[in-house]
Amino acid sequence: MNETPAPRLLFLFDMDDVLVRYDGKTRMAGLTDLTGHELDELRRRWWLSGNESRAEAGHFPDGDAYLAAFAAAMECEVPETEWARIRGSAMTELPQRIEAVRIASEHGRVALLTNNGPLAGRWIHRWAPSLPPLFGEHLDTSSNFGARKPDPEVFRRALAHHGARAEDTFFADDMPENIEGARSVGISAVLVEHDTDLREAVRAFVARSVPSHVH
Repeated sequence: MNETPAPRLLFLFDMDDVLVRYDGKTRMAGLTDLTGHELDELRRRWWLSGNESRAEAGHFPDGDAYLAAFAAAMECEVPETEWARIRGSAMTELPQRIEAVRIASEHGRVALLTNNGPLAGRWIHRWAPSLPPLFGEHLDTSSNFGARKPDPEVFRRALAHHGARAEDTFFADDMPENIEGARSVGISAVLVEHDTDLREAVRAFVARSVPSHVH
């Protein structure tokens, strides 16, 4: 009996509002309390200045450099544990979505691909403890690849990192522009909306991608 080996599949998942519910208002309220800056000033000093986007694209070499730059922009002390506690307080795991990752892991490699900087990468395993057993060492932030979604380059670098072909890769994200970026390099991408059953999306991709055994 001869069997056609299944292709090596790669499943890439965004994190915020895909595998976890992210409450930006909770995070910003925590940071305003920590730094003493009102929301508009907080956003001006870090987000509107482009610092967070640069962090997501790999501008800061590590989490320490990110935190130092954030503290300098805020002009106050920012303990890492407090920064992490505030970020984590805005996140709630979504069990049905995480179940989709478990299903995917039965058919190939699963990896995170989230627009975040290196300091977030240091804490993801604490914020979402259900993820490490599934993703292992592949809890990747965009900063690891020196580019951020929706830039097609981040997808090309992720494919090269994992040794996968675009046509054998699945990607799930809640931002239409990120879906477009993934599709532009040939990845099968699914837009995750409030009522999306990510488990079924994974199963459908597997059904399309894995040929029936040849006897």
